[in-house]
Amino acid sequence: MNDDINVLALVKGRERYIFLYEDSQKAEALRMLGRFASNPELSFTWYDAAVLSQKVRNSTPVAPPALNDIPRRMNLPQASDD
Repeated sequence: MNDDINVLALVKGRERYIFLYEDSQKAEALRMLGRFASNPELSFTWYDAAVLSQKVRNSTPVAPPALNDIPRRMNLPQASDD
């Protein structure tokens, strides 16, 4: 299980919108963007929601390399007897 937190931020003039979510909460993050966009008291627009939702959908967790993918030793050229 990945415990990483995704950070999505938008700066509009003096306002700051910062969304934190885990990969398992992507659907809830997308719903929250819609709620913010539908709130007339916020400067957060449907365009902002569309741009940020693309970032949420396109984000993929970065997995560390598997142990068997890490070279065990370096392959240096061998000295020849020429």
